[in-house]
Amino acid sequence: MTAPRRRTAAARDPRDALLALRTEVAKAVVGQDAAVTGLVVALLCRGHVLLEGVPGVAKTLLVRALSASMDLSTKRVQFTPDLMPGDITGSLVYDARTAAFSFREGPVFTNLLLADEINRTPPKTQAALLEAMEERQVSVDGTARPLPDPFLVIATQNPVEYEGTYPLPEAQLDRFLVKLTVPLPERADELKVLEAHHGGFDPRDLSALSAVATAADLEAGRKQVAGLTVAPEVLGYIVDLCRATRTSPSLQLGASPRGATALLATSKAWAWLSGRDYVTPDDVKALARPTLRHRVSLRPEAELEGVSSDAVLDGVLATVPAPR
Repeated sequence: MTAPRRRTAAARDPRDALLALRTEVAKAVVGQDAAVTGLVVALLCRGHVLLEGVPGVAKTLLVRALSASMDLSTKRVQFTPDLMPGDITGSLVYDARTAAFSFREGPVFTNLLLADEINRTPPKTQAALLEAMEERQVSVDGTARPLPDPFLVIATQNPVEYEGTYPLPEAQLDRFLVKLTVPLPERADELKVLEAHHGGFDPRDLSALSAVATAADLEAGRKQVAGLTVAPEVLGYIVDLCRATRTSPSLQLGASPRGATALLATSKAWAWLSGRDYVTPDDVKALARPTLRHRVSLRPEAELEGVSSDAVLDGVLATVPAPR
C-alpha cells in the first residue's frame, strides 16, 4: 500500500510560506519559535547550525518537524568515538557480480543532516563532515559528488557533559553560520507538552504536519534576500562590532572577517523575514549573539569568573555606537 503524499502549500509569497513554518512546527515542538527562525535564517544563508541544549529538549524532534514542514529529506547520525569518515560521506563497495567498485552514499546525502553530539567523535571524522559542509560535495576516489540543495547540517552539543568528548577547535566552529541554544521550556510550555502526550501525541509520527513551504519557496526567498539594501553605515557597524571583539579584555580570540560576512548574511535574512527590503542596526544587534557567540574565545580568567560569551557580546553591543 502506498503511503499518502503530504499536502504542499499553494504558490504564494515565499516570506509568508517560510514564516508559516513556525506555526506548523509548533504543532509538534512547543515554545521553540526562536530556534525555528534561526534554522530558517541558516537555510536562507546556505549556512549550517550548531544546536546546543541539554538532553530532552526536543532537538531531534525539532529537525524532523522542520523537515516534514518543508517536505525535505532528513537523516540522523549519532556521533560516537568509533565513527569513521566513510560512515558519514559514503564509500566504495566491491560488487562481486560485476567485479567493479560502486559508490554507496552515506547519510550526508540528504537535505537536513542531524549530527547528534558531534563532539563525541574524533577530529578526523569531524573534519570529513566539515569538508562536506564547506565544499557541498563529497570526493571519493577522485570523483566529486555534489550534495543535494538545500543542504543543512545541524550539529548538536550537550553543554553540561564533556567527559569523553573531542571539542571542536575554533577553526572548525567558525564554519558554522550560527550557534542556537535550545533552552528548557517555560512552565506553561512544558504543561502543553504534557497535555499533548496525555492526549496521544506520538513524537515518532509526524503525519499530522503539512509541507507549508518548499525548496522552491526557499530558493525564491534567497534571491529576494540577496537584493536587500545595506547602507554603508550599517556595513561599517558590522565591521566595528567584529573589530571590537578582537580588543575585548575578556576574549583571547575575537570574530574573524568570516564572522563579519556571516553577520551581514544573517542580518539580511532577518530583515527580509521581518518584512523589510533594507537592513537596520537593530537587525545586526538581533543576530550578533547567535552569529558570533561560537566565533569568540574567552580568556581563562574570564571563564573562571563565570563570564559567558553572550555577556561579552552584550558589552560590545553596548559600547560600539550604532548608526542613526
